[in-house]
This record gives sequence, C-alpha cells and structure tokens, in this order.
Amino acid sequence: MKTIRVRSKIWLEFDGRPLLGDGRERLLLAIRDTGSLNAAAARLGLSYRKAWAQLKQMEEHAPFRLVVRSKGGRGGGSTRLTGEAERLLDRYARIRTELQRLVDERFGDGE
Repeated sequence: MKTIRVRSKIWLEFDGRPLLGDGRERLLLAIRDTGSLNAAAARLGLSYRKAWAQLKQMEEHAPFRLVVRSKGGRGGGSTRLTGEAERLLDRYARIRTELQRLVDERFGDGE
C-alpha cells in the first residue's frame, strides 16, 4: 500500500539572509569529507565556480568563519571546516531530523 508523507524543508538564516540549507549542508559535508573545495564540487557534480560562490556567500552571512584554507604547494592546498562550522552542521542535522519526526507524528495523528 502506498502512503502519504508530509515533506518539509528547513534552512537557517542570519540577519534575514540565507545561511544554511540542504544544498549548502551537502557542500560543507563534502568539504569535510574530502578536505578540498575542488574535490567537494566534483563529488557533488558542481562546477568549482558554483561551489566557491556558495561557500563565499555562506561566509559573508555567517557570524563566524566556516572554513580554514591552506594554499597549495607540493602536496596541494586544503580546505577544512572550523569547529563552529562542525557544530552548526550538527545542530542543523538534529533540528531537521526532529522537525521531520514531529511533522510525521502530527500527520499520523490526523491533526
């Protein structure tokens, strides 16, 4: 039997400007996993330019640094998330999961 399910989206804003949503979360997670903005963009099927623009916009709106970059060299450069960015991702994932659980419960109750 097929079921009806409520779907919702949530995003974070800072001073009324979009900061983090599902797509930007995927970008930050890919940066965390790969250690590189270029590799993260490739993993997500984004151009480097688009990934860079998204990261730049997030950094302009965030109240703290999201990434730390080291320039290339013999081993190449790297990009890693700051502790604040890691905590933001964790909080975002928890609130999204809790919201979906609440929405599912409310819909299941027939309210």
